[in-house]
Amino acid sequence: MTLVAGLLEAFFTERLQQQRSASPNTIAAYRDTFRLLLAFARERLRKPPSALPLVDLDAPFVAAFLQHLEKQRGNSVRTRNARLAAIHSFFRYVALQEPAHSATCQRVLAIPTKKAARKLVTSLTRAEQEAMLAAPDRTTWLGRRDHAIILLLLQTGLRVSELRDLRCEDIVVTVGAHVRCRGKGRKERCTPLTREAVSVIKAWLVERAGLPTEPAFPSRCSTVLSRDAVERLVTKYAEIASKACSCLGKKRISPHVLRHTTAVSLLQAGNDRSVIALWLGHESIETTQMYLDADLTMKERALARTAPLRVAPGRYLPDDSLLAFLSGL
Repeated sequence: MTLVAGLLEAFFTERLQQQRSASPNTIAAYRDTFRLLLAFARERLRKPPSALPLVDLDAPFVAAFLQHLEKQRGNSVRTRNARLAAIHSFFRYVALQEPAHSATCQRVLAIPTKKAARKLVTSLTRAEQEAMLAAPDRTTWLGRRDHAIILLLLQTGLRVSELRDLRCEDIVVTVGAHVRCRGKGRKERCTPLTREAVSVIKAWLVERAGLPTEPAFPSRCSTVLSRDAVERLVTKYAEIASKACSCLGKKRISPHVLRHTTAVSLLQAGNDRSVIALWLGHESIETTQMYLDADLTMKERALARTAPLRVAPGRYLPDDSLLAFLSGL
């Protein structure tokens, strides 16, 4: 009887770490998937993970697990598909190591991904960006750090993982000011900084007074900020900023929304999609298509160019409320 335990250990140590040299983020995502899968198997099959036979992880069981993720855990379709991708990767490895179980592996590999509804991306207007930047209390050390973080995210479009990995030496504030980071797929890229960003970040780095290899934006304990900490600080300042800009209260603001804002700003400035993909570190320019779909300003300009004959171009504006009331009498 072939057990899952030995194959799973070999999959992580040999396949992911040694052969593929997978990133820590990939390994962590796969680890979480199999933690959930083994916990589900222990509850459903009443067998401990260390004694779970491979034959029990057949296609109907994996399908039931995916259903459990969506119905009981409330995961989105995208999360469900990400978990399935990790399972597929494992069973492709098993098919090579255990040919006797190739039929089971092929049935699991035949489970398709689900199509997810694609929503329009959320981005911030200029007024909302100003409100977010004004929210931190810059009379405190924490406020100055958070102000620099928000400004950097809005200007560079860094991912949270890229921000967390920034070291003091990765930020150049002299001639040719830029930020150097390593993104998905271990691709390194440099993003230029504006004068405003250079002024703020230069002052922060002087106050930070860290060694070149230390985190550029540390926690209060001088350690690397966690992903949750970055999420919390962005959410906190969005709530504060919503008091000055009520439109923010209607949006769910996350660090990735600031990344979307960078892309939409670049698009509205007339930059080509290939430039935006290069700026954000996208694998393909097709990824930037979602920003074209979300940019209402470009659509308004297109509408203005297709106005009917003998009608002044422009967007529809409702009548004054008092005139509308009188017209309805």
